[in-house]
Amino acid sequence: QVQLVESGGGLVQPGGSLRLSCAASGFTLDYHAIGWFRQAPGKEREGVSCIRSRYGRVYYTDYTDSVKGRFTISRDDAKNTVYLQMNSLKPEDTAVYYCAAARSFSAKFSSWEYDYWGQGTQVTVSS
Repeated sequence: QVQLVESGGGLVQPGGSLRLSCAASGFTLDYHAIGWFRQAPGKEREGVSCIRSRYGRVYYTDYTDSVKGRFTISRDDAKNTVYLQMNSLKPEDTAVYYCAAARSFSAKFSSWEYDYWGQGTQVTVSS
């Protein structure tokens, strides 16, 4: 059974940091594109970052413009887990963050490209 479980969300002040985790089970991260998405109240879900790896080696990562230089995506093969390190957080980063896995290796930031989704974790940036 394929499952993705996010954790690490919470309340943080502007300028602070959080690290989100996405633990995968039922499949291996290799040969799958893994994406992080977020959805703020009243807004559409948007792609934040994605990572592609094969044979245990990361060879592609990408970020939406609004988080470039602040967020970093990574993976731990031993734990079958993908991380999203978020630094210099802003109030506009407040959203529910989801991780997703795509069987299509070319998947990037479109929700329809992804086959499996986690339940989401809330990130709130506020003073």
